[in-house]
Amino acid sequence: MSQFFQIHPDNPQARLVQQAVEILRQGGVIIYPTDCAYALGCCLGDKKAVDRIKRIRRLDDKHNFTLVCDDLSSIGTYAKVDNQRFRLLKAHTPGAYTFILPATTEVPRRLLHPKRRTIGIRVPDNAIVAALLSQLGEPIMSTSLILPDEELPLTDPYEMRDLLQQQVDLIIDGGYCGMEATSVINMIEDAPEIVREGAGNTDHFK
Repeated sequence: MSQFFQIHPDNPQARLVQQAVEILRQGGVIIYPTDCAYALGCCLGDKKAVDRIKRIRRLDDKHNFTLVCDDLSSIGTYAKVDNQRFRLLKAHTPGAYTFILPATTEVPRRLLHPKRRTIGIRVPDNAIVAALLSQLGEPIMSTSLILPDEELPLTDPYEMRDLLQQQVDLIIDGGYCGMEATSVINMIEDAPEIVREGAGNTDHFK
């Protein structure tokens, strides 16, 4: 049976944030809000938790996972970023974007695209996420909360509890946060490539 926290979207309660981080550190899988939609998350080094997320979403090994980071300083630990890429990232973070970048050796191989050795990087504009990451001290391994055979993510935390309380350890109710996916920008080559148009404005990448 999962726990259910109601955390204020603008002023997250420190006590609840700390409890959520402890659940993550103990190998938990959480549902949490972002600036686009709700997501599933766990610690990036926890294979059992990652496998649980794969089962919930029915994902195969080719799925691109995303590391949710608190700011640009931590991105360089997990992705290879040159000056040109850094300027683009700085101009569009935090925000509703997922950037596909070459991964460093700090990223567990099981999270990488099997052929390209890439990783998704994201810095959401959301106070709850920022508070979680500040306490955790490392990125959250994340994927959108889209259930099998569905096209859109779940939006109602009470419905999430009804459907998933036996499969996750914590559901954070942070209010309505949308249901549109991030814009995905592939930054492997010199010129950025728009992979998916979503919540983030992509005009600067065209």
